[in-house]
Amino acid sequence: MIGAGWAGLTAAVRLVQRGAAVTLFEMAGQAGGRARRVSTRAGDFDNGQHILIGAYTATLALMQTVGADPETMLLRRPLVLVTPDGRGLRLPAGAAAPAFVRGVLGARYWRWPHRLALLRAAAGWRLRGFRCAPDLTVQQLCAGLPAAVHQDLIEPLCVAALNTPSDQASAQVFLRVLRDALFAGPGSADLLLPRVPLSALLPDPALRWLAAAGVPCHTGHRVQRLSLDNSGRWQVDGDAFDGVVLACTATEAARLTTDLAPDWAQTAKRLAYQPIVTAYLADSRLRLPQPMLALPAGPAAPAQFVFDLGALGGPPGHFAFVASGAAPALAQGLAACGRAVLAQARAVFPGAFLAPDTSALRHLSAERRATFACTPGLDRPASQILPGLVAAGDYLAGPYPATLEGAVRSGEAAASALA
Repeated sequence: MIGAGWAGLTAAVRLVQRGAAVTLFEMAGQAGGRARRVSTRAGDFDNGQHILIGAYTATLALMQTVGADPETMLLRRPLVLVTPDGRGLRLPAGAAAPAFVRGVLGARYWRWPHRLALLRAAAGWRLRGFRCAPDLTVQQLCAGLPAAVHQDLIEPLCVAALNTPSDQASAQVFLRVLRDALFAGPGSADLLLPRVPLSALLPDPALRWLAAAGVPCHTGHRVQRLSLDNSGRWQVDGDAFDGVVLACTATEAARLTTDLAPDWAQTAKRLAYQPIVTAYLADSRLRLPQPMLALPAGPAAPAQFVFDLGALGGPPGHFAFVASGAAPALAQGLAACGRAVLAQARAVFPGAFLAPDTSALRHLSAERRATFACTPGLDRPASQILPGLVAAGDYLAGPYPATLEGAVRSGEAAASALA
């Protein structure tokens, strides 16, 4: 197993359950990939603010397998995607489709024609089986919707789910997310917000589970060479294995397969990426009406969401501002991006975050390759590379964007393919 992110840990757990002897190699100093806790001079922070939804059934099942209790580690709330002034969508509890209708009809900040236009569009998507032409962008798909609905709902949902602006994002992948989240079973659209650090949510319990099963995990080990010997066994830096799961990044997987599977490696190399910046701010006097709020869009507003970490088990008065699809904001550098988020926070919450920048802005986290750019008609690598060699990762071909659930499902698929 090369890579101990969420996909690699999933594959390792499921292979052990099938009776396989597994060895883990991880190039970083700790497991968890792009969803883990990191230590800095300012304290410990998650390397991004991840959320789950009720439709993440594979992730929730894996947590239970390794002894991580979703009921205590995750705060479950019906989907509320509103700005500080209350604009947006609130879904009530209950069956998905009726809840969506009631939520839209109750969105009082939208005029009646706007609400009816959204319901008509959603009914059309459902009648077409949530399918569309593969070359459509989300903006083109939603061209008939009022600007207020697009600004308050479509754009925030798009960047939250695909980490790609709506004028560049794949409409087909967006529709699949809507189908599974908003129109599946009861509770599928619920927000599941972590109450514990990301490492405690899955990577640490998975490592303990694997250690109890006798699985060695070599962190800080970047695999240098992967080859197939004359007996048909895979050599990983000189150690022989019957099969290999490449659960590292697409870049690392391409490096290791350039000579073995050049076409697959080239497909992986062609992927473009979108960054995510998370700014951790502090103001002891501020509390949010919801654990998560959407933020008004604008040219000087890089962040789309803010999380009240005090409402999620963290220290009161601490907040995470998340800028998805953050390439424009990062163009002037990370420090400038942080200053822009701080200015945005002060504008949205007047009177807050007025301490000197070094006190209000506690930490900046930038994942420059947070997700692949989920564009229309994107050619993504297949999971199967060669006999006995499979890939796992949220970038692989499939119906989902780069999410924790996509990573977990790809790990399960890799385990099934090798087994």
